[in-house]
Amino acid sequence: MSTAILQTTYFGPIQWYQKLHRFDHCMIEQYDSYQKQTYRNRCLIATANGVQALTVPVEHNDDKMLVKDLRISDHNQWRRIHWNALQSAYSESPFFEYYADDIRPFFEKRYEFLVDFNEAIRQVICRLIDIQPEVAYTSAYNRQWPEPTDYREVIHAKHPQTDSDFEPRQYWQVFQHKLGFLPNLSILDLLFCMGPESIFFL
Repeated sequence: MSTAILQTTYFGPIQWYQKLHRFDHCMIEQYDSYQKQTYRNRCLIATANGVQALTVPVEHNDDKMLVKDLRISDHNQWRRIHWNALQSAYSESPFFEYYADDIRPFFEKRYEFLVDFNEAIRQVICRLIDIQPEVAYTSAYNRQWPEPTDYREVIHAKHPQTDSDFEPRQYWQVFQHKLGFLPNLSILDLLFCMGPESIFFL
């Protein structure tokens, strides 16, 4: 049985969901140390002005704080800002209205811990794109993963590494006529643009 290990993600990129779809079993790391500017608490969407990062503010004391202990901050009304950004970016997409009622609650309900928030998102997104991955969470940190399927640092917002198993497939995007095709954005971009066909691009 093939197993991949991944970071937790906030509306993770298409590459992340590709792993959930293609591997028999996925482990999600929760005992790693928090790092800024990763997909753990940010996603990338396409707007009329280009790629925009939406970041969930978290409360952390130092860089050694474990991801499982990260609490979500209510700083700067980020939920309203994120939802407004998604509405602005995708209101003209074919499937935004179709999925809005599934996605909006994540910007209305308060979650205490980032890992719990991300897991609730993952479950809904997997249901919407019709994949049923077998997922578990790590119980300790293992620096040396036994198989060559450690994607914890490969799928990275700021420092992506070579992934021979991932080649972005083009699909229609709202602002493609202006910006060209933007690869590996948040799964929300694929979902709002392609709807039920999203699974064919993983």
